[in-house]
Amino acid sequence: MTQKQRCVRKGCGKEFTDPEEKCVYHPGPPIFHEGQKGWKCCRPRVLTFDEFLEIPPCTTGVHSTTDSGPQLEENKPSAEDSAALDAKIEALNQAAAAAPGRAPIQPAQHAPTPPPPPPESDDDDPSLEIPDGAECRRKRCGAKYRKGQSREGEKCVHHPGVPIFHEGSKGYSCCKRRVLEFDQFMQIEGCRTKDRHLFIGSGKKDRALASGGEEVLTTVRHDYYQTPTTVIASIFLKKIVKDAAKVEFEPQSVNLDLKTADTPAKRYTAEFPLYGAIDPDKSSFKILGSKLELNLAKADGASWPVLRSDEALTGEILQIGKAGRA
Repeated sequence: MTQKQRCVRKGCGKEFTDPEEKCVYHPGPPIFHEGQKGWKCCRPRVLTFDEFLEIPPCTTGVHSTTDSGPQLEENKPSAEDSAALDAKIEALNQAAAAAPGRAPIQPAQHAPTPPPPPPESDDDDPSLEIPDGAECRRKRCGAKYRKGQSREGEKCVHHPGVPIFHEGSKGYSCCKRRVLEFDQFMQIEGCRTKDRHLFIGSGKKDRALASGGEEVLTTVRHDYYQTPTTVIASIFLKKIVKDAAKVEFEPQSVNLDLKTADTPAKRYTAEFPLYGAIDPDKSSFKILGSKLELNLAKADGASWPVLRSDEALTGEILQIGKAGRA
């Protein structure tokens, strides 16, 4: 019996026994630039990591365990560039260490808004049937449910955080490990363990959509870059209704109430805590097709190693100045 092998080509990853079996894959490297994600070998560009994983492969060949098919050249930094980058990281780390301590964040004073519904349960509803082949929803777990299987002794090893791609490094917000290559990123083992997988959740979201109600978002993806005086932050949410959007700047937070034009509508309501103090009167925002862009005027001119005050300090490279265009 021929032994199964796993194809290593990007976008495939299937097990195969026939070396002549057709394989559909991406020959080019992944591209992550200014919030957009895609592959160098084809045109689609998306905003979220989950959408990126769903981009259909663009090239047909045969499976491979060595990936010797056509490759698109990827620019690699020279030794001089790498040395300069290391020097920049060291300088920024020293600057961050020398920065004066910050006062504790004070609760923002603003008009009360109705609290959002409780977040969806982190466990499967035992009254709901799990479809055969359902995959665990948690990042980097990948476990699949088989009809009739016992759920005793399950271990779900996953990442509760979001993917972070910044200045060439790749990782998750929930742990400190950072890698350079996309293939290495896809192999980063989960950093949290739960006793049960999450195949279907509570089903509340599906029932809300079926009844035509709002889908309440508890988290949305964000990114930022900065200059010595300003932080430019992007809150990625498509189809924001401009007339209904509420954005209030506080000395160390931004209060958001954003509704989308989707059917059914999505809504994101949050007090967004900021790492550093800002000048609310000099800060501004604009709503674009795929995001809310915040222009935050720094109150003290210090560098921000992260955007939110509740994010772990990961030692990421700080980007000073406006990002270039691809």
